[in-house]
Amino acid sequence: MRTLLLTRSDVSRNLQALTLLEDMRDAFRSDALARTVAPQRVRAPLHAEGTALVLFPGALPDVPAYTVKTHSKFPARTPAIQGVLHLNDMATGELLAVMDSGHLTAVRTGVVGALAADVLARQDASRVALIGAGAQAVMQLKSLRLVRSLSHVRVFDTDAARAFAFCARMYQELNMPVRQADSVAEAVADADIVITATWSREPFLFPSMVRPGTHITTLGADEPGKAEVSAELLSQSRVFCDHRGLVLAGGAVGNVGLGEDAIHAELGEVIAGRKPGRRSEDEVTVFTSVGLPFQDLAAAWHVYQAAKGDDAISGLDFGG
Repeated sequence: MRTLLLTRSDVSRNLQALTLLEDMRDAFRSDALARTVAPQRVRAPLHAEGTALVLFPGALPDVPAYTVKTHSKFPARTPAIQGVLHLNDMATGELLAVMDSGHLTAVRTGVVGALAADVLARQDASRVALIGAGAQAVMQLKSLRLVRSLSHVRVFDTDAARAFAFCARMYQELNMPVRQADSVAEAVADADIVITATWSREPFLFPSMVRPGTHITTLGADEPGKAEVSAELLSQSRVFCDHRGLVLAGGAVGNVGLGEDAIHAELGEVIAGRKPGRRSEDEVTVFTSVGLPFQDLAAAWHVYQAAKGDDAISGLDFGG
C-alpha cells in the first residue's frame, strides 16, 4: 500500500481554511452527538525548555480513519511546535498518510477559534484584541475574518519588538488597522473579541478589564500550570470548552482552581443544539480549548482528500 508523505508545504497547499471551517463545525457536532472514544493527551516534560506530547486517537463517527499525533513543544525556539501526524485506516489500520503537523495544528487551532467566535460572539463584534503576537495569533486573526467583519485590531506582547513586527505584517497582508498596545489593559479596553495565545503561567485578564458583551477565546492554558484568564473572570462569565475533563485536568478552568460547575457547555453541545450559547448582548462568554485529537482528524482528513489528487505528493510503500 502507498502511504502519502506530506511536507509542511504539501499540507499548506492542500488545506483551505474556509472549507475546513465547515468541516470543523460538522466535526464538533458529530463529536457531541456520538463521541466514539475518549481523547488522550499524553505529556512528558523533557527538561526546563521542552515537552513531548502525544494526542490520540483522533476519531469521528463519519470518518473512516483515525489519527495519532506526536509533538515537541519548545517555547524558546521557532517554530515552537514541531511534529508529525499519522493517518490510519479505521478498518484495517493501514497507514494512509504521514504529514507534518505543525502547520496543520496551527490552522486547525485558528479555525477552532473562529468557530467559537462565530457561535458565541455578538453578531456585530468587530474590534479584536490579541494578547500574544506569535504564529498562532496570525492564524487566529486570519481565521476570524472568515466569520466576522473586523474594523480594527490591538495587539500586546511582552516582547514589544515582536508585537511591532506582527502589526506591520498584518497591516500589509490584511489591509486593516492593526495597532500595538502598551499593556493588556489597553489592548482589551474596547475589544468585542479577545484572543489570548501565550505561554503565560499567571492570569493576566481580570473582570475589571473586560467590557460587557465581550467574547474571549483562551488558547494558551492547554496544559497543567498555564493560565491566562483569572478565576474571578471565569466565574463571572459563561464558559464553554472543547472537552470538560481535559479542561479541568490541565486547562484554563482547572488550572485556576475552579471545578466543573464553572463550565456551562462544550462547544459541540451548542453547535448540536443540546445547550444554549450566548444568552444576551451584555454577557461575557469565554471559550477555552486544550486542542483535541478529533480536531486533528478533521483537518488531516481534509488534507488527505485533497492530496490524493495532488501529483506533487510523494509516497512510500512501508510494506515493500
